[in-house]
Amino acid sequence: MEAFLISTGIVALAEIGDKTQLLAFILAAKFCRPIPIVLGILVATIANHAFAGVLGAWITSLMSPQTLRWVLGVSFIAMAIWTLIPDKFEEDDARLAKFGVFGTTLVAFFLAEMGDKTQVATVALVAQYHAFFYVVAGTTLGMMIANVPAVLLGGKIAQRMPVRVVHAVAAVIFAILGVATLFGAGESLGF
Repeated sequence: MEAFLISTGIVALAEIGDKTQLLAFILAAKFCRPIPIVLGILVATIANHAFAGVLGAWITSLMSPQTLRWVLGVSFIAMAIWTLIPDKFEEDDARLAKFGVFGTTLVAFFLAEMGDKTQVATVALVAQYHAFFYVVAGTTLGMMIANVPAVLLGGKIAQRMPVRVVHAVAAVIFAILGVATLFGAGESLGF
């Protein structure tokens, strides 16, 4: 349950102001059809984060517990730093309208998430907790918590959200996870 809750919280916070949230705003404004956009985000996120979770489980099988502890600790600290760097949205991410609303959202979100901080966080969290289902479910829920309001309420939320503060909170959580991992907080989990 801890893996689920931490994964949900970290991704929900890290996603505020992220390029995929900006993509959600743009798709909502362009198509004005929230249901297929939300479904496209959900399917893309499940696929992307499941892939990341498989990668995280595979990485765990390759490293000794001591090496994994250091790799994960440093990875979480790097995620903290990365969270503080603002994302830049590229208009090409939203130019897939030939696939319809659902298809455009699915493809755009899947591609935008490749190598994104939430995908990297999913890899690290699966490796940390050895809980594929709970982490993928948590990171997917975190994405939905951040992006569904962006689709439904659009610009009204964007103007009132203190993005820097939210990113700072997410960075602190990543840093705490990194330091805790380096000091052996995951030893009860097998590393």
